[in-house]
Amino acid sequence: MCGIVGYIGEKEAAPILLDGLSKLEYRGYDSAGIAVFDGEKINIAKSRGRLKVLSDQTNGGNNLKGTMGIGHTRWATHGAPSDKNSHPHYNADETIAVVHNGIIENYLKLKNKLIEKGYTFQSETDTEVVALLLDYYYNGNILETITKVMSKLEGSYALGIVLKDYPDEFYAVRKDSPLIVGVTDNEKFIASDVPAILKYTRDVYFIENQEIVRLTRDEVTFYNTDLEEIEKKMTTVDWDINAAEKGGYEHFMLKEIFEQPKAVHDTIHPRIKDNSIVIDELNMSEEDIKGIKKIFIIACGSAYHTGVTGKYVIEDLARIPVEVDLASEFRYRNPILEEGTMAIIISQSGETADSLAALREAQAQGIKVLGIVNVVGSSIAREADNVMYTWAGPEIAVATTKAYSTQLSALYILALHFASVRGKITDDELSTMIHELELLPKKIQSILDNKENIQKFATRFVAAKDIFFLGRGIDYATALEGSLKLKEISYIHSEAYAAGELKHGTISLIEEGTLVTAILTQEDLYKKMISNVVEVQTRGAYVLSITNEGNTECEKSTDLIFYIPNTDKHFTTSLAVIPLQLLSYYVSIGKGCDVDKPRNLAKSVTVE
Repeated sequence: MCGIVGYIGEKEAAPILLDGLSKLEYRGYDSAGIAVFDGEKINIAKSRGRLKVLSDQTNGGNNLKGTMGIGHTRWATHGAPSDKNSHPHYNADETIAVVHNGIIENYLKLKNKLIEKGYTFQSETDTEVVALLLDYYYNGNILETITKVMSKLEGSYALGIVLKDYPDEFYAVRKDSPLIVGVTDNEKFIASDVPAILKYTRDVYFIENQEIVRLTRDEVTFYNTDLEEIEKKMTTVDWDINAAEKGGYEHFMLKEIFEQPKAVHDTIHPRIKDNSIVIDELNMSEEDIKGIKKIFIIACGSAYHTGVTGKYVIEDLARIPVEVDLASEFRYRNPILEEGTMAIIISQSGETADSLAALREAQAQGIKVLGIVNVVGSSIAREADNVMYTWAGPEIAVATTKAYSTQLSALYILALHFASVRGKITDDELSTMIHELELLPKKIQSILDNKENIQKFATRFVAAKDIFFLGRGIDYATALEGSLKLKEISYIHSEAYAAGELKHGTISLIEEGTLVTAILTQEDLYKKMISNVVEVQTRGAYVLSITNEGNTECEKSTDLIFYIPNTDKHFTTSLAVIPLQLLSYYVSIGKGCDVDKPRNLAKSVTVE
């Protein structure tokens, strides 16, 4: 998982490359590098560590002259973070430079072949194989050479390629790793994601699998692997450029937490018309909806947790059986997808490797797929039979917050629509729940307005070693997300458990001073949850409870309580997760962690 940028135009390339990489550093930040062609040679600078190290080393890019270049920020897979393993990689005489996102699965076989041919490797990476293969097969025609190399590579890759022999153009290639092209009249860009070039252009092309791109200052040409030119449709990105900036907040994560009321409103509001649910992009007739016999929700990480919530909501409202799968498991377990099955793939980026593979597996078995994604034009958005966008805007922090909340909103809307069409809820019930949906942004804001209560509590547990999250029903799904948020940015060990499982082993982990966060938003489960809270409290746990306003009975058996506004029981995750996000954020800040860029993690996992 890495970030790629490329530029050709009339301006100095290096500062633009560094600026673009700064918008992609969430994709990898253990090393960075740039290669700039100055008209005579390819000048390369790269270094281990954060992008600032490279920026300081090159004086903000000003030490490297030239108006064409490529850049890379790395999340290490093959080879430890180091200067020599940083991209770009190049051939012996430095006439070919390559940046790469993805994994070359057969690189050892290719590497051994090249060594037999007399090549010497300078790094431990799989990417250097690509640079040396280009050198080995180069016949004076770079397009023919690229296709030859593509035929030898197995795995996933997005490539940026600069050659000394081609001083006025550079090349890009894509297979199963995201890559876009941005254009203005006299400047052309490549990037792994839109925020990298949003400052310079909103006009982009999404590169498809097995496509090659030739970029000059004046034009972009697309080819297939037969080197036939292909026409592509340009997309204009309507994201607000300010959405990709911190806007005065100390961290992107905090900014994105506070953007949730707007993001949820923007996702819900366009789909409510005349007090009914209208999902124009769903492209499913009432007969199609009534014919659904089973739904598979497939996702990774936090998106998987929204799927767990979705299972409870869809099953209860629409009475359709739902199975929730981790995409990495679904794609390899030979799933049984019978007639009448629908698959829902959830992904913020729309590029998650396992989720994309699961989509293709479902379609291969003849199943229609609905993609719920945030990035317009992403791979899942393009390949799914239908797509439902979550209008969260750019999400930069590695730990998702607003995208998670908009995914929940999309699933609520879908559940209500299916329930209404299938006659499982009355018009009055639908009207009441739509009203509650419309109130969610305001209620989320009211929680954010009281963030100090969570902030004060968080300071007491900066030194915690273990934190447990408990819930039943929908609250268990919320607990899963609360635990993930904490562990991924604070590095504190945390686990989420269905509270009914306490006596099946989990309670043995509770000792004096252990923090337990209990989520109690399902009224019919209050008493059972309170019993669970008492069980851990009597064993020395310190309990934070998150519950609905009015549940004062909870106060008798908890050390600290945080109330959330009342809402329909199906929508409580959208409110209960907010204090858990804030808890994770403030604990991490107290520990001095890099909240936006947690160690060993990247925003969008586009490789296995």
